[in-house]
Amino acid sequence: MKCRKEEIGLEASIWFQKAHNKFLGGDRIALLEKIHELGSINSAAKAVGISYKTAWHLVNMVNNLSEKPLVDRIAGGKNGGGTVLTKEGKNVIEQFRVVQEEHRRFLENLEERLGDSNLYQFLRRISMKVSARNVFSGTIEKITRGEVNAEVILLISGGTRITSIITNGAVDNLNLKEGLNAYAIIKSSSIIIGSDMEGSKISARNIMTGKISKIIEGHVSSEIDVEVGGGNIISATITHGSSEKLSLKEGEQVSAIFKASSVIIGTN
Repeated sequence: MKCRKEEIGLEASIWFQKAHNKFLGGDRIALLEKIHELGSINSAAKAVGISYKTAWHLVNMVNNLSEKPLVDRIAGGKNGGGTVLTKEGKNVIEQFRVVQEEHRRFLENLEERLGDSNLYQFLRRISMKVSARNVFSGTIEKITRGEVNAEVILLISGGTRITSIITNGAVDNLNLKEGLNAYAIIKSSSIIIGSDMEGSKISARNIMTGKISKIIEGHVSSEIDVEVGGGNIISATITHGSSEKLSLKEGEQVSAIFKASSVIIGTN
């Protein structure tokens, strides 16, 4: 798999916070602007794609957390009433847009300063969008070619090695070489979880041993996260029945096992 080289940019969100609560961000500012434009919470909610109930909940929350109410409801009258922004509400929108513009300039300046630094390379790595849960970055340590397939060994942080079997054609298409930075990509459904594996002999090339850091139980499947050293966590999806049979618990030592043929190699 060869990823198309694209320009990487920085993006972030701004929130106004009070009493350790986030109460004003871009989405809520958009709601306030629509209320000001349309004069109705119902119409504003539809315009920003949320329910009337959610809109009223957000309005009540920002009003409660603000020094002065941002939204005022006008009942009755010859025009049937409606909802309007207070002077404070209009001021908050203006202030938010000023902060947002300065924040945009800050990010642009930061992008220029990052250049080709290690942090920028890290941002490139995490920008990859793949459906597989497990993506590990490392360096190709060894490539052994056979008649049809090649064995690629990737050294990742913590000294762990991941072995992949891919075609010789894939090696050539990706221009893989020893010392090249690459990714190992493994679907969580391709990983087997085993306990008490000491002394066991199995054909799978990849056995990563560590402690269970998290278990998310479902009615059909369970997700098992295993910390395997070097800051790496590998996720496996197994059946709920298998999880119960193994009596898995957080903190328990297990092995994550997967075939070399289940490992996809990717490059930038």
